[in-house]
Amino acid sequence: MKDRTTARGRARDDEPGRSRTTGPGRDGDAGAGPGGANEASAEPATAPPRRSGTRLRGARRNPGSQRVPVTLLLPALLGLAFLVLPLIGLLVRAPWSGLSEQLTSSAVWDALRLSLICATAATAVSLVLGVPLAWLLARTELPGRRLIRALVTLPLVLPPVVGGVALLLVLGRRGIVGSWLDSAFGITLPFTTTGVVIAETFVAMPFLVISVEGALRAADPRYEEAAATLGASRLTAFRRVTLPMVAPGIAAGAVLAWARALGEFGATITFAGNFPGRTQTMPLAVYLAMESDPEAAIALSLVLLVVSVAVLVGLRDRWMSTP
Repeated sequence: MKDRTTARGRARDDEPGRSRTTGPGRDGDAGAGPGGANEASAEPATAPPRRSGTRLRGARRNPGSQRVPVTLLLPALLGLAFLVLPLIGLLVRAPWSGLSEQLTSSAVWDALRLSLICATAATAVSLVLGVPLAWLLARTELPGRRLIRALVTLPLVLPPVVGGVALLLVLGRRGIVGSWLDSAFGITLPFTTTGVVIAETFVAMPFLVISVEGALRAADPRYEEAAATLGASRLTAFRRVTLPMVAPGIAAGAVLAWARALGEFGATITFAGNFPGRTQTMPLAVYLAMESDPEAAIALSLVLLVVSVAVLVGLRDRWMSTP
């Protein structure tokens, strides 16, 4: 009977899929002997399959390729149409057949010539006065620098007509400085071509100052310090080191100032008046032509539009480039 029971146990042990354990610790102490759980744990574990590959590829997707919600798309399209449709209307309603006659008239050429001369002169004055001012704001620890910067940028948000009134109260014949200029030197600035240049400089120079100050802050000041250690004076370092480094910023600021001066209207008509051949610039000529000759106004507006597009094309690396 005992032999028969032993034979049955051996047969069960020899069945396939049933492991045979010998020695002590059959269940809990299997790791104590050779070939136990410790040796099995030392074997390199197989890495689980990566399931985040799809998620990572999705995370690298270009944000511009995402689907635009309708709640944002409709206002965006309305805003684009609001900005573009007036320009399209100007091109559609332009008198293309008689455009050459409109642009070759003496009044248009006088306004164009005066606008180009005054805008160029205002840009030159802005360069002479604005570049040192930008350097002062960017490179020195001047007391009240924030207040000075706020005052410099004030003409950007100030209504141009208010700027013209302020210029008239200061530089007019009865102004704070203008009365002294008139009595001492006989110089009268309002309602003259010089007054046009002054009005355009007042509204255009902040654009140059902001652009040049940003370029100076981006430039490394250690080059100037190295020039100073080599014996160069502050003026020499500024002329030979600083100006070449910030030349692109100066050029961009000058273009912006020139375009702003060319399109100035409010300060010019308030401080310099609207006298043909003397103070009537192109924006003033457009305003006057709208009352008597709308086709001439459209022709002048097309010229200003072309100039504006040319300015944007010239500044495409600064405004139109994508990071």
